[in-house]
Amino acid sequence: MIKSYSPEYKLDLLHLLRLNTPHYFNQSEEIDLIKYLDEQIEDYYVIELNNKIIGCGGINYEPDKNAAIISWDIIHPDFQRKGLGKEILTYRIDRIKKMGIYPQVIVRTSQFTNKFYEKNGFKLIETVKDYWAKGIDLYYMELKL
Repeated sequence: MIKSYSPEYKLDLLHLLRLNTPHYFNQSEEIDLIKYLDEQIEDYYVIELNNKIIGCGGINYEPDKNAAIISWDIIHPDFQRKGLGKEILTYRIDRIKKMGIYPQVIVRTSQFTNKFYEKNGFKLIETVKDYWAKGIDLYYMELKL
């Protein structure tokens, strides 16, 4: 079940991040996630299964860029490659489409997950080596709605 984020889930999300470190994230990104959850969150969702948080992902908005931004997608390793990432991504894209304001969706990801977004219609715009941390490159991607 996808539902809106509540601060009571913060520790669960940090646990998800740690489970995905170092495979998808660098340890230093935990500070960024905490800052995001405390100060930068706009629309954020969690996936709950059997009263456990097993995934999450958000949307932020940049009206000056005419874009919505997919942010902080994390899925528990035991539930990856089971369609949950696609489910929460589609959920957010549908919400963005219903708003009718933003003609594009941006995701800033890495070489470890860019193929997932590519399969879901995103096009690669730019890469920046070692952007997130040493060995974790930025893949800037866009989806036109």
